[in-house]
Amino acid sequence: MKPSPSPRTARRAIVGVVVAAAGISILAVLLVLAAWRNDRTIESDMGTATAEVLSAGSLRSAVSFVTPDGITHNPKLGVLYPTNLTAGQRIDVEYARSDPDLVRVAGRDARVAIVPAGSVIVVTWLVAVPVLLVLRRRRDTGPS
Repeated sequence: MKPSPSPRTARRAIVGVVVAAAGISILAVLLVLAAWRNDRTIESDMGTATAEVLSAGSLRSAVSFVTPDGITHNPKLGVLYPTNLTAGQRIDVEYARSDPDLVRVAGRDARVAIVPAGSVIVVTWLVAVPVLLVLRRRRDTGPS
């Protein structure tokens, strides 16, 4: 039979799980806030263009587009909100004229980040709560 962890060890484990779950939740919220900030930057000085999707992925898609001044842009970080794109596709994009590397698929905004971020938070706590319950039970039944 394995010995129960000391109350001090169990308490540290509980704190660790809470800190990890809270940290993940905070990062998910910050992701949505950053997307919202990027949208505000684009909307404050918006340019539009037709872009070609060079490569497509669920997290990052590379695009190339030409601004009215004739300069071709290929943003290093890709396009914001890249879901359901395919390589070779031509799409409308909106970009910040002051920073053409900040570009999003036209018609999409930070709202598309809410569901994935919310899902991450829910799953994190769905995993953390049972772990916390087990740790609390072990702490409460530990050696005196």
